[in-house]
Amino acid sequence: MKNIFLFLITFLLVTLFTVSCDKDDDIQLPPTSIETRDELTAVLNTIYEDAEAPGFAVSVIKNDSLIYQEAFGKADIAAGKDFTNQTLLPIGSISKTFIAAAIVKAIDQGYFTLETNINDVLPFDVNNPKQPNTPIKVKHLVTHTSGLLDNFEYYLTAYHILPGEELTSTGAQILMDVGAEQRQTIALGDFLADYYQPQGAGYSLENFADTAPGSSWQYSNIASSLAAYLVEVATGEDFKDYVEENIFQPLGMYATAYDLEDLNPAHVAQLYWDQQTSFPKYTNDSYPDGGVQTCSEDLAKYLLDMMKGVRGHSTTLFSPASYEVLFSTLLPDGVLPAYAGDQQGVFWFFEDGMISHDGSDPGTTCDLRFDEAGTTGAILLVNMDASTDEHEEAYIHLATAILTAISEFSDAN
Repeated sequence: MKNIFLFLITFLLVTLFTVSCDKDDDIQLPPTSIETRDELTAVLNTIYEDAEAPGFAVSVIKNDSLIYQEAFGKADIAAGKDFTNQTLLPIGSISKTFIAAAIVKAIDQGYFTLETNINDVLPFDVNNPKQPNTPIKVKHLVTHTSGLLDNFEYYLTAYHILPGEELTSTGAQILMDVGAEQRQTIALGDFLADYYQPQGAGYSLENFADTAPGSSWQYSNIASSLAAYLVEVATGEDFKDYVEENIFQPLGMYATAYDLEDLNPAHVAQLYWDQQTSFPKYTNDSYPDGGVQTCSEDLAKYLLDMMKGVRGHSTTLFSPASYEVLFSTLLPDGVLPAYAGDQQGVFWFFEDGMISHDGSDPGTTCDLRFDEAGTTGAILLVNMDASTDEHEEAYIHLATAILTAISEFSDAN
């Protein structure tokens, strides 16, 4: 349930994070002078008290230093468990930036290039029946220009409640009402074959655009997971294992994983529809597009490396030249819709001097961004839902206030 509304608020959040702005009487923005950590904490505590979010965590990086990291509220309201810098939750579509890193790592290792025809790698052909003569290349998958679309109704059925979870709660009913069942996970390759192969249960002409690859942009979760599957097939290694070995471990992200069973249960957040309604534990067959589960402490390590990498100052994951590939702008002018940003790299979005990605799934809404100079960056992780108009408005209110406070603090430091 990666929601396109997150792209609609990107311009607002980028503006607040990069420049001073007129104060909106409808939003209680923080004071313009926030110079110390204690002052920022006091402001964020006030923001939390007025917010509808159960809890949130914030990290701020400037000039290669973590200058602020703190958490507020509850990871589990019923259990009275505080939200901390080690609280774990899924980060939604920010996970696509880990697909990006895996793609670039595989390129660095010589398995394929951005120009490779995906059918030269895949064990089954993926062809758009409406554009049968135009090859789909890796670069099309990583820029959402492949012409492979999300059939949203079918995509919702990829979400499923984990075995053993209680199904009588309101939160479980919300998930089941949109098609989620309680079942075991389908293997990534099988899910994708079912979706893209004519004989598959999920195959439909609605899975494909009328336009040729590279000519139009439409955000696709399933096509993003297809990019991850390319890495799995090319390297002969399960995608989860590949990311753990080549990204999580080199960065010291030892608390981060795709599967709940690989996480410390004491640190796992409860995810909420609202403060009275929690969700059962769930996952998604198309897990690479949104399934990374991490904490503010671990994700800050990733952000710090990305910021160094954009400046050509990191070799932690791959060569400086490969970081340059990761953050190269790849789309012709006019292809990316204005609401999504100015340009796109390998899954990363560029807007007004910022590089960013955000993410949303049931009960979690997150934002990660940094400036193109790689000097200032921030993370916001929230265990609240943002899938309805009311919830979206509440999240925008919260994120606006938090990112404004961060901007004031970062400018003063």
